[in-house]
Amino acid sequence: MCGIAGWVDFDRDLTTERATALAMTETMSCRGPDDQGLHLDRHAALGNRRLAVIDVEGGHMPMEAEGLAVITYSGEVYNFGELRAELAAKGHRFRTRGDTEVVLRGYLEWGEGLADRINGMYAFAIWDEREQELLLIRDRMGIKPLFYYPLPNGVLFGSEPKAILANPLAPPVVGLDGLRRLLSLGSLRQRSIYKGLFELPPGHLLRVSRHGTRLRRYWALEGREHTDDLDMTVGTVRELLDDIVGRQLVSDVPICTLLSGGLDSSIVTALARTHGPIRSFAVDYAGYAENFQADETRGDPDRPFVRMLADHVGSEHTDIVLGPEELADPKLRAAVVRAWDAPGFVGDLNTSLYMLFRAIREHSTVALSGESADEVFGGYAWFHLPEMVNAGTFPWLAMVMREQQPTDILDKSLVRRLDLDDFTADGYRTALAEVPHVDGQDARERRMREICHLHLTRFLPYLLDRKDRMSMAVGLEVRVPFCDHRLVEYVFNTPWSMKTFDGREKSLLRAAGADLLPEPIVRRVKAPYPVTQDVGYEDALRAALREVAADRNAPVLPLLDPEAVRAATSGSSDKMTTTMTRYGLELALDLNVWLTSYGVRLEV
Repeated sequence: MCGIAGWVDFDRDLTTERATALAMTETMSCRGPDDQGLHLDRHAALGNRRLAVIDVEGGHMPMEAEGLAVITYSGEVYNFGELRAELAAKGHRFRTRGDTEVVLRGYLEWGEGLADRINGMYAFAIWDEREQELLLIRDRMGIKPLFYYPLPNGVLFGSEPKAILANPLAPPVVGLDGLRRLLSLGSLRQRSIYKGLFELPPGHLLRVSRHGTRLRRYWALEGREHTDDLDMTVGTVRELLDDIVGRQLVSDVPICTLLSGGLDSSIVTALARTHGPIRSFAVDYAGYAENFQADETRGDPDRPFVRMLADHVGSEHTDIVLGPEELADPKLRAAVVRAWDAPGFVGDLNTSLYMLFRAIREHSTVALSGESADEVFGGYAWFHLPEMVNAGTFPWLAMVMREQQPTDILDKSLVRRLDLDDFTADGYRTALAEVPHVDGQDARERRMREICHLHLTRFLPYLLDRKDRMSMAVGLEVRVPFCDHRLVEYVFNTPWSMKTFDGREKSLLRAAGADLLPEPIVRRVKAPYPVTQDVGYEDALRAALREVAADRNAPVLPLLDPEAVRAATSGSSDKMTTTMTRYGLELALDLNVWLTSYGVRLEV
């Protein structure tokens, strides 16, 4: 896994721009602490920061093929062994053992058709020295990020916006549309919050030449009739998972699993254990289990189930215990905002994930996660609540935003100008228009196909981006077996009645992995990623925002409603207030850090 950055300009001699190209590349050092490289051509500069995972000694990048093409690459291709054998049979000779050279020589053999052949998580750039063209490709599900900034005669690109913003040609300007995307929680993709800066959509490639740019979609979910019966469907899901986890365990450095004690991560850990010894890690909060209070989303703490699974499969397990005073540390907030390149409002969901990954990185370089099983198999509560399914908007917004909005803390005139309701409604209509339907579906099946598609194309990319940013900020590679496109395609076209055949969430996954797990974990109800229930954390948020409000030079103050700030920061509590009140506090604090550290010019 790596961080990539680059610059193509047909009007400049980029061999004179080494300092700027290096500055762009250096912003990716967190993603690639093991090695760095820069390729300079007259019209192309390609940079790479490498996290060495496979072929540790031989995988230096950017990598060149006999003066024909150069690649800067981030990701893992899980079928590189088969592709290597196929290419070798066609006469290609390899100098390295890793997947980077396979991708490079695959391009020489198949051109952009390479995208249809590779299975994995990846974002890479290839400069074709023969054609003087750049090719950017991103994986089908959007597991690895890739951004680009069109220039009059070229493009800037990078794994993260910070790589692009390091170039003076791309100033950090944010307008109303950028703030809308920031606050829409996954309802609109393909644009960064920064003006002029785009996200290469999942399953797309971009060609850049003297004649301009060409964006092409090489993969999308398709509607297909599902003809397998229930037993065959469950068996196919299990076969796919066996193959996927086995492929994703390939690594020349220490590997582990992220274990929550829920169905998804338990199946991944149990399958990994069938291939050999495995380490597992879980996040916990000091005093959380002892003082746990059930709520509408979580009926029990994770710790007993984590221990049960670890003992059952014999993983070498470690709990990462976090304290509320650490979660509220301003330095941690700054690190998280820097990792995101933007403010957020989900608070300790991000900071705890960052801390978990940072602790795991002391022991392992690669981790397998259960992320995306809920989107693929229908695990969230709102999949099963008619009022959310039929809410006429993104179901997660109908569920999460039903009490308050994080924007309640913002200046009222700014909120009116943002008009998030209209923005979200437009994004929802666009998303529905993309859903591939199948003839003969009844109204229920048709609607649930829409709900599943919305999650896979709008909600999941947000979660994948969060996991990638928090993990790569500390140099940890996180793999997501449930995002293998073969599994996603198969389950997407499975009827909803089959996905819920036993009247529960994630019925297919539960049945496919039941023999691997203790019965209490098989029966366990879906529980979200934990957040701290310690009232000291929210009190720390209030105190921090009071301090910001007292600073007349704080850049966030013009964006906030003074009365809302006073209401949110007044007093202390003996119990947690609503989640959305906390989200407002988090948003205000993150905005202040972001405006202070990024030098953003707001045009609102």
